Amino acid sequence: MKTLLKTFLCLLLSTAIAKADGLKGHVYDQKTGEPLVGVTVILEQTKLVALTGLDGSFEFKKVTPGQFTLVISHLTYKTLTKQVTVTEKDNPHIAIYLSDRNSKSLSEVVVSANTKGSTEKTARKLEQQSVQIMNVVSGAAIEVSPDLTVANVIQRVSGVSIERSSNGDGQYAILRGMDKRYNYTLINGVKIPSPDNKYRYVPLDLFPSELLERLEVYKTLTPNMEGDAIGGVVNMVMKDAPNKLSVNANIATGYSQILLDKGYTGFDAGGIRGKSPYEINGKNYKATPADFATGTLNYQPKNFAPNVVAGLSVGQRFFDNKLGVILAGSFQNNYRGTTSTFYNAAAVETDKIQVITGMENRQYSEQQKRGGLHGKVDYAFNDDNKVSLYTSYMNLQSYQTRSGITTNISNAEFDPAAGNAQITFKDRSRKINQRIFNSTLHGEHKLIPGRLKLQWSAVASSAQNEVPDNTTISIDGVRKNFQETRNTIDQATRRWERNTDNDIAGYADLTYTAKIAGTKVDFSAGGLYRDKQRSSFVNNYVFKPLNVNDVYGKDFNSYTDIKWELQNPTGSVDNALTYDASEKTAAGYGMFKFKASSLEVTGGVRVEHTNQGYHMLFPKGEPRPNGNQVYTDVLPSLTLKYELAKHQNLHASYFRSLNRPGFFELVPGPIVQEEYTEVGNPDLKRAIADNLDLRYELFPNHTDQLLVGVFYKSIKDPIENTIVPGGIRGQDQFYMPGNFGTARNYGLELDYIKFFHNIGFKANYTYTNSSITTTKSYRYRDDKGDIHTGATQQTRPLYGQSAHIANLSVLYKDTQHGWDAQLAGSYTGPRINVVSQFVDNDFWQKGFIQMDISVEKRFGNNFSIFAKAGNLLNTPAEIFIKGANDKNAAIPGQGKTNETLIRKEYYKQTYLLGVRYKL
Repeated sequence: MKTLLKTFLCLLLSTAIAKADGLKGHVYDQKTGEPLVGVTVILEQTKLVALTGLDGSFEFKKVTPGQFTLVISHLTYKTLTKQVTVTEKDNPHIAIYLSDRNSKSLSEVVVSANTKGSTEKTARKLEQQSVQIMNVVSGAAIEVSPDLTVANVIQRVSGVSIERSSNGDGQYAILRGMDKRYNYTLINGVKIPSPDNKYRYVPLDLFPSELLERLEVYKTLTPNMEGDAIGGVVNMVMKDAPNKLSVNANIATGYSQILLDKGYTGFDAGGIRGKSPYEINGKNYKATPADFATGTLNYQPKNFAPNVVAGLSVGQRFFDNKLGVILAGSFQNNYRGTTSTFYNAAAVETDKIQVITGMENRQYSEQQKRGGLHGKVDYAFNDDNKVSLYTSYMNLQSYQTRSGITTNISNAEFDPAAGNAQITFKDRSRKINQRIFNSTLHGEHKLIPGRLKLQWSAVASSAQNEVPDNTTISIDGVRKNFQETRNTIDQATRRWERNTDNDIAGYADLTYTAKIAGTKVDFSAGGLYRDKQRSSFVNNYVFKPLNVNDVYGKDFNSYTDIKWELQNPTGSVDNALTYDASEKTAAGYGMFKFKASSLEVTGGVRVEHTNQGYHMLFPKGEPRPNGNQVYTDVLPSLTLKYELAKHQNLHASYFRSLNRPGFFELVPGPIVQEEYTEVGNPDLKRAIADNLDLRYELFPNHTDQLLVGVFYKSIKDPIENTIVPGGIRGQDQFYMPGNFGTARNYGLELDYIKFFHNIGFKANYTYTNSSITTTKSYRYRDDKGDIHTGATQQTRPLYGQSAHIANLSVLYKDTQHGWDAQLAGSYTGPRINVVSQFVDNDFWQKGFIQMDISVEKRFGNNFSIFAKAGNLLNTPAEIFIKGANDKNAAIPGQGKTNETLIRKEYYKQTYLLGVRYKL
């Protein structure tokens, strides 16, 4: 069996060298053995020139037999000449090794500024040498990919799926079937706060992908890493200063197919006030309609501008490489559209599956302005002391118009065959501004060279989210013989939301190296302290028409013509989302690391102390308007890496981790939803997980790889939402986060990369299985025929977990003619999208395939043109309930399968064409 396995791996990962006419060979790095791409090979005495392909191979066909001289050259390697003899047939394969002009080696997972940290070579080397089990996407791969944001890049990583926003772009990462709440995000190894108004997770669509040197996804933890990651850690390593002057500039334009087909509807956001009348004038101020801008009600078809993407990075090192400076920026102005059919559903009497009560056809038009800026200055005083200052600022502004027509299906006038129904026109204009700022001062010092070193960081971060003057309006109407008309005004709302997270943190790590019994052992100790302060505020105004009998087309022709009166002139403050909160985290760890023969061992323990609390600013009778939790967690870990053979590892890991509740989940104020009231749980505990990983790793030539891994997670007190009774008589239903027993999650990951001469394949597949048991509601009739609500336990997969995830990318690279191309496909299997309060009524998202393509053509050494196209297959996002109700059979879109359709959205294709300059 062992012999068969070796034979299979050799066949899978090696290109057979077939003897044939002509001359073939490979060019390798002399030190690492890595195949070299883009090396020029000249066959002197002829006019033949070849460039090495993705696997370092070259070939000269139909060469006249004789004696020749090969000249092998590359900008970063010493030129080499080699004498060869060519015969009529059966010429031997030629292996050529070049030495680097300025050879620098990689140390562990730290890439020096002198090393090209964005290359595929670096990515594979990091995966091979990392203590943690990890995957890396190189900056070079990102540049030629179809992806413009980090959220879309990360979907190419094994074990990762993404949750998409309403415009179809990726937004949040789900690692190994663990919801986005179970991950955290780093910039250059430092945790950043989230602008989300409820939770901790960071929206990855905030970050332009071109600012990255590489993207790292850690799937296991060591004691020197923060412990609140059950799913994994996303680390964005930003561009660093190169050895010599480097300029990378690009500009591109394009369009979204759906907007060309259906047009673009916008609103006037120029007059939006950042603060509500309540905030500007005080809580006793009685606002009038004159205090509100009319632009948010001015819905107009507009000619949208083409999409624009531009980026620039400039970097260099000075003073004999002591000083490094880089500044990089990116700007994206994209227009997107969505066509959506949304069904409102409700539990009716004792029906097992919900009944459709309304059908809404929605059209989204959205403009996104995404900007990113980062700069870094580092200075090496000498070989033993180095400091750096890194600053980044990310900003995403979104202007979205949603126009919807809701059909009242439960009304007696509903007759789909005749085209008759009572309808409601629902329109919304919304501006969202999200910002993340981070500044890190970092130092590295060899206190005793070769024995004792210190690393430290001082960090200030801020994340902000603002939704000013979120405006909705409802107009009652009618559909007669398929003709739709607006009639009378229902109401309008104006809502201001904002929240801010401010973090101040300090990190310190001390490493002492000693020899014990002839073995070098690294002892590390350190920790962090972080003070997080959150503020959240929501203010809402409700408008009714001054004349309730005003009719569209007679008394008003546009929303800006309507005369309004305020129902709550002083504004209503949402007490559940208006609070101050804090979280103080102190952590310390001890870790050891040594390598004995072929076995590398890293282990230790981390201790994290958390003090988390909230203060409701406007409580409304809640028994616990102020709350506080204090707890300490001990998190051990052990990682073993055994070198089976050269370029082969067996990687095993155990670590304990946790997941803290979000602030919103602790605040007990209620938020009224359509069928239930959502409320926080001050007694909500953090989840604790024990994690096991085992991975076989084969890196045959530093560009190809085969990774086969399994993982298992046992999660104590996982956080899920469920229904609990409440109210004065205990008859109300509250949707509340709680802790539920133990959840289990296990799976298998396969990751395969193989490069041939001009063709490369990157493929991965992940199988995940999870289960959790929570309380669900159901309805039943008693002996008297009265309806009651009962509770039962139901086992289901974890929210967001897909059983099957797969990616396949086909790459083409012709260095000689300057072509790069990539066709990338991603499959995400069915997963729970919304956890229902009723048994067997969870909302599922159907499996879908995303297909994208990119092509780049270089001209000379500096200029290239590129094209990118996304969502080629126009796969819709579909949400459904597993099961059907006969009462829904006559509703359009329902009744044809044993499913109940809840939502179906189309985004269509996007196209981009641009030019790039590199120096």
